[in-house]
Amino acid sequence: MTVSAPATAVPRAGRREWAGLAVLGLPTLLLSLDLSVLHLAAPHLSADLGPSTSQLLWILDIYGFMIAGFLVTMGTLGDRIGRRRLLLIGATAFGAASVLAAYATSPAMLIAARAVLGIAGATLMPSTLALIRNMFQDARQRATAVGVWMTCFLAGSALGPVLGGVLLEWFWWGSVFLAGVPVMVILLISAPLLLPEYRDREAGRLDLFSVLLSMGAMMPVIYGLKKLAEDGVRAGHLLAVAVGLLVGLLFVHRQRRLAAPLLDLRLFRNPVFGGTLAFTSLTVFASGGMLMFLVQYLQMVEDKSPLEAGIWMLPATAVMIVATLLVPAMARRTAPVRLVAGGMAVAALGYLLATRTGGDHAAVIVVTGLAFAYLGAAPMMVLGTDMILSSAPQEKAGSASSLSETSGELGMAMGIAVLGSVGTAVYRREIDNGLPDGLPADSADAAADSLPNALSVAGQLPDGVGALVSEAARAAFTSGVTTVAWVSAGLMAVLSLTAWVLLRRLGVGTEARTEDT
Repeated sequence: MTVSAPATAVPRAGRREWAGLAVLGLPTLLLSLDLSVLHLAAPHLSADLGPSTSQLLWILDIYGFMIAGFLVTMGTLGDRIGRRRLLLIGATAFGAASVLAAYATSPAMLIAARAVLGIAGATLMPSTLALIRNMFQDARQRATAVGVWMTCFLAGSALGPVLGGVLLEWFWWGSVFLAGVPVMVILLISAPLLLPEYRDREAGRLDLFSVLLSMGAMMPVIYGLKKLAEDGVRAGHLLAVAVGLLVGLLFVHRQRRLAAPLLDLRLFRNPVFGGTLAFTSLTVFASGGMLMFLVQYLQMVEDKSPLEAGIWMLPATAVMIVATLLVPAMARRTAPVRLVAGGMAVAALGYLLATRTGGDHAAVIVVTGLAFAYLGAAPMMVLGTDMILSSAPQEKAGSASSLSETSGELGMAMGIAVLGSVGTAVYRREIDNGLPDGLPADSADAAADSLPNALSVAGQLPDGVGALVSEAARAAFTSGVTTVAWVSAGLMAVLSLTAWVLLRRLGVGTEARTEDT
């Protein structure tokens, strides 16, 4: 999103680089698919392996926790040992762990396999994005490549529930893991032929204590935020976040003292780099919290099955996929700052539309609002990622990529936790005023805790009373969804104005990319 033409010609990518981009899309698609597909398989594996409630939670969550904990380490490790080499190591580990998970014979074995999958997954995202930074020197080509890369990630997210539903219809629960093995085999064969190797030849040794500190910072924060969203404000969850933040301060202090830090904090001296990280994180913050509520709204208020809810979400994802592919071309004709700020304004309008949760066609209106929100977020996600990559030196592309991914992870976790708390607070306030008189205290307490509990309680009560409880709970939850949509709309409106002012002040993206940069 720079505006001046260089003094010397920048090498342009050829057929090999574009073919290599197709290879890089494979692990990106698979990684996002694996984030969502297991939730559909949870009832099947529970019936087969018989995990406890705690074990089932770890089976579902350990994958994301390990990805978050190892992103910074793997991004920097790729700079040191070579991004292609790390990608191949990660792909091998991912394929092996997928087979192990598919044929797990106990909950402990499946948890261990999912942990390895998470560590391997943490090598894939920063490696693919860093290789794109190195392979595509031309700014216009790089923006297009980033758009394709992000399209693969979105496609995996959209296909996850659908593919999982199809596999579980015909095969056992382990099949959802085996789907990724052929993809990794193709990657291992084609990557050495199509992907060049890049690494920082001046990088020092990997500081293992910094690795531990980075994990000790990210994992408690992500865990605490996730549990806050699930269980509400509790001392133990707040303590986990506080411990993670304290370890994070120690991590930053150590990086400043090391000659060869795990994370080069000098990247943040560039205001474009730090500012864009903040913008992308807050954009994900709004979409993550809203998405969580809309999925529950479709299932428990509009009475859709998990597979039906996933299909209902497909149009919104399809809109964002198309938008991510079109954004680079649009940036050649319109100043990117206008696309980013204007897109955020469109996203704000989309969230406003999502506040219309009443009426016979509420589901259609809400999903349409989400589609507009996704459409508006696309310029920030595509051009913002490109800005993060281009504002960092090539030798630090792995670190920059890992920070981009980490900001997304934190934004998603914060959005689910903070907006989840807002929606839950509204739900509990509204349902206290809506439950029928004379309801037993234990039933009232359970119904006030969450919508799933309220629907469970309603099913155990006499028909007339149960219907009143269900109606009150659904109305209260709908009020929570509406409030979260208003908050997201306000946030995106503020971000739109801030992006317009700040990016113009920094002189970033103020002219269309009519020249190669």
